[in-house]
Amino acid sequence: MHGRGRGTCSCTPGTAEVAPRGDDKNIMGSVGISFGSPTSGQGFDVSSTVSQIVANLQAVETPWTNQLTSLDAQDTALTGIGTDLSSLSSSLSTLTQVDGVMSEMEGSSSDNSVVDLTSATTGAVAGSYTVVVGQLAQTYSYASGAMGAGDTLSGSLSIGGQTITISDGTATDASGNVIPENNTLSTLASYINSGDYGVTATVVTGSSGSELALMSDTSGAGGAVTIDGSQLEDATSGVTGISFSQVQQGQDAQLSVDGVSTSSSSNTVTTAIPGVTMQLLSAAPDESVQVEITSDNSDVESAVSSFVSAYNTVVNDLNTQEGDDSSGNPEPLYGSPDMALVQEQLQAALSFAQSSGAITSLSQLGVTANDDGTLSLDTDTLDSALAGNYQDVVNFFQATGSFGANMTSALGNLGNSGPDGTIYLALQQDSSEESQLNTNISNEQSQISAQQSQLTTELNAANYTLEEIPSQIDEVSELYSAITGYNENPNG
Repeated sequence: MHGRGRGTCSCTPGTAEVAPRGDDKNIMGSVGISFGSPTSGQGFDVSSTVSQIVANLQAVETPWTNQLTSLDAQDTALTGIGTDLSSLSSSLSTLTQVDGVMSEMEGSSSDNSVVDLTSATTGAVAGSYTVVVGQLAQTYSYASGAMGAGDTLSGSLSIGGQTITISDGTATDASGNVIPENNTLSTLASYINSGDYGVTATVVTGSSGSELALMSDTSGAGGAVTIDGSQLEDATSGVTGISFSQVQQGQDAQLSVDGVSTSSSSNTVTTAIPGVTMQLLSAAPDESVQVEITSDNSDVESAVSSFVSAYNTVVNDLNTQEGDDSSGNPEPLYGSPDMALVQEQLQAALSFAQSSGAITSLSQLGVTANDDGTLSLDTDTLDSALAGNYQDVVNFFQATGSFGANMTSALGNLGNSGPDGTIYLALQQDSSEESQLNTNISNEQSQISAQQSQLTTELNAANYTLEEIPSQIDEVSELYSAITGYNENPNG
């Protein structure tokens, strides 16, 4: 039988070979077919034979799949290093950002019962300030005459020029909209608080009865509110004209900072010391309270420590790729020129010497290199540098041409950000190779599938022929007997 595809089948008694033609020889090799006696009618195992041929054909894919496995391992390693480089960049940015940790301030007060510091923001300037609190701010408040808590009200009440009319047990606003069930002190108070009348209403009950208390929403001397209850009637008691009296006079807080007088409508003062929020708690005109604003050294130390830790993670990544894995095989990126480039540029950026200022190198901040390339931090040295040369430390990370600017640029060139990051480009190259290998494998699988179908058809036909040989021999024998009269089976 002659094949129509890339392989042929030679079937002879005993054993046979299915051998490729032409350029298939290096792919398929040969597959032996054992079918025993040619006259047995048993044929051979077509499925097993085809499987052997397909397995030989698929051997060409092995180098491709091995290369894909290697590239996948490289991708995993590259992605991990890229992630750690990104973390290093983020840790550095907390030190290089103008409004980052280097700009954080903290403060303290010599008497927290008079002046309490709420916050010191990036706009605060380090220094010592003398604060004297002459008086606290107060808010205007008013109260009605006493009446029964459940008394029914009618008439109208004017607050800040806005009139609330109560008639027949219902209230209407200035636009004439009916607001039901606002005819007692508590329901009237709820209605006032749900609107925009410039006051907050509460019902205060004492021994003489209940009062409607109104407090201005604006603190200080400018928070006065006009209250007119002359048209308000207590329908239960028959009292017409509910009077409101001023309970507290509003006033501004008076204070001085370093001898400069200022005022505030609120006891929360935000403008007296730039970037500092103070809470005035009591008036003390004869006491000078010392407010200290300092840089937040502890947060800076934590940020430098995080940078050192993130740098060491990257170095350990690179060091790992220089050896063998647990099975004794080279790590995926062993000998990679990309890894050599990352290591070289990191070391160059780390040893960058700044040309100006009292702080020109990391070693002056207590950061030194170990034999394996990792870093160590001496917090005492860093603390001393922050205490004695804080602005120079800021400049070391943030000034133009600084260590911080140079390291930021280096990390941008090495990371997994496009279009020029070293890790990014390496991953792109791997992706291109993986795409081509997958295409090769897909194309080969398509060819093998077609060959598998063709071989199965041809070998099934050959097998059918072998299985038919005994019956064909019988037919020949019968024909021979008929012609010659010779009976091979005299007992039949």
